[in-house]
Amino acid sequence: MDERYEVRPVRPEDAPGIAALRRMPGIVEDTMGLPSCRDTDSADFVEDLGDNDHYFVAVTEDGTVIGSAGLAVYSSPRTRHVGCLGICVHPDHQGQGVGTALMAALLELADDWLMLERIELDVFSDNVRAQALYEKMGFVKEGLKRRSAIRKGRYADEYLMARLRPGSQA
Repeated sequence: MDERYEVRPVRPEDAPGIAALRRMPGIVEDTMGLPSCRDTDSADFVEDLGDNDHYFVAVTEDGTVIGSAGLAVYSSPRTRHVGCLGICVHPDHQGQGVGTALMAALLELADDWLMLERIELDVFSDNVRAQALYEKMGFVKEGLKRRSAIRKGRYADEYLMARLRPGSQA
């Protein structure tokens, strides 16, 4: 654990901080969130997390949420070995290891506890900072999803990136 923050499983009291983070300029543009995200939306999200949903937050000593990351395991019997990852880090804390710590927590869970073979994510094609983090963590670009999302009144492209479990075989 870094002395400036702790990475831990989400708690109900984190919901307002998660909502504030998701609405924040510098975050909302690069996620599938909306600027209208309400605290109650995040509270409902945290409350409704199921057995296949795993969510961590990075919090400062005073409890301020500075990052969040989730891993959803697909529930279909044919894709039970696959999870989908999402992450966001407060703009003032980017480049300080918060994203790496959150990703490491999720990937350890995926590899050592859930035995997932594949983790996938989508990232905007112009979000090179996030792409660099994902590549550092073993993800590779598998394809370009053209005009797959709306961002600030325009269609935007996303890369599909994935990571196969180290040491796994097809």
